[in-house]
Amino acid sequence: LALALALPSVALENGLARTPPMGWMSWERFRCNVDCQADPRNCISEQLFLEMADRLAEDGWRELGYEYINIDDCWSAKQRDAAGQLVPDPKRFPSGIKALADYVHSRGLKLGIYGDLGVFTCGGYPGTMLEHVQQDAQTFAAWGVDMLKLDGCYSSAEEQAKGYPEMARALNATGRPIVYSCSWPAYQGGLPPKVNYTILAEICNLWRNYDDIQDSWESVLSIVDWFFANQEVLQPAAGPGHWNDPDMLIIGNFGLSYEQSRSQMALWTVMAAPLLMSTDLRTISPSAKEILQNRLMIQINQDPLGIQGRRIVKEKSDIEVFLRPLSQAASALVFFSRRTDMPFRYTTSLAKLHFPEDAVYEVQDVFVGKIIGALKTADNFSVVVNPSGVVMWYLRPMALRVQPRHVRHQAPGEGFRPTLL
Repeated sequence: LALALALPSVALENGLARTPPMGWMSWERFRCNVDCQADPRNCISEQLFLEMADRLAEDGWRELGYEYINIDDCWSAKQRDAAGQLVPDPKRFPSGIKALADYVHSRGLKLGIYGDLGVFTCGGYPGTMLEHVQQDAQTFAAWGVDMLKLDGCYSSAEEQAKGYPEMARALNATGRPIVYSCSWPAYQGGLPPKVNYTILAEICNLWRNYDDIQDSWESVLSIVDWFFANQEVLQPAAGPGHWNDPDMLIIGNFGLSYEQSRSQMALWTVMAAPLLMSTDLRTISPSAKEILQNRLMIQINQDPLGIQGRRIVKEKSDIEVFLRPLSQAASALVFFSRRTDMPFRYTTSLAKLHFPEDAVYEVQDVFVGKIIGALKTADNFSVVVNPSGVVMWYLRPMALRVQPRHVRHQAPGEGFRPTLL
């Protein structure tokens, strides 16, 4: 059944996720490792989440906005209890989820949990069938959960069309503010007519559109390709309280080079994506930490306007340019290289990128933090972009052309589609 079966009357109306959620999630790095005897340090257990909460609280992450500690699949026992309730695995979570949530809250953080709208979770644990939706929502609220990711394994299109809106209603009915992340569009191909993003935005705070990310550059590129190939559909759907989710940040793991790590961070930021890290914060390298803790990058990602950026230029030279309009007439520009040979000198102007005529911008390098200087719209400039790397700029207007009051300022790049030069 198409997503259009859901009615707008189920609007989430929770006032949450006004900017993209930030935090840490277990899945990409730790998967469904439940062997705590052989691998106690890396298995899905309360100890893992306690330790990650400590790292978020003590290593500067929390102050930057990384506030969610999200449990993914494989946390529960293999059976519901006699009352039909989900229960955590007693060996791996002996204190229970409520105690874990209490600890996370004591550290100034929030706890997320995972469920699946189906017979089983993707990892084979008890799912949330339609008859359990209200009960599970109440259980999560009683435990003190602050975010729910609801997956879609082992369920039909019909069950999803009923269950995802029903969970929105059930979460609202608990009276506890719980950010709602749903995987619904990913199971329906991510695009209209099966997915109605107008209605989805009234049901969920964020949603997975596409495939799971893997620890590889190839996976990152496949996600980037899909999101920007379909940006005309996806970009208008995002905004305060409702976000497209291209999946976790894999920076700090094994599959990305330094340049590729910077590229993922920049592209996720320009997409207004949730910044949910999935790496071992206990052993993360200084360089990966520096990328993830870049204050200007986070400021851009968390911009209150909540406009998702677009790809505005796709060159034959394998250089692509992305633009995100920001509050106070500022903008973020990302120059991205798909080349694999050597650094490439790319020359253009703000005029070619459809910025307003006769304007002057202060340009700041997002990664270095340095103010480069003032740039007029008509001035040509060059950036050197490393293979699979990015150059990212933050532009603040210094002087805009004078216009009659009744003329609306056009946002940079507004109304323009990507051009192949």
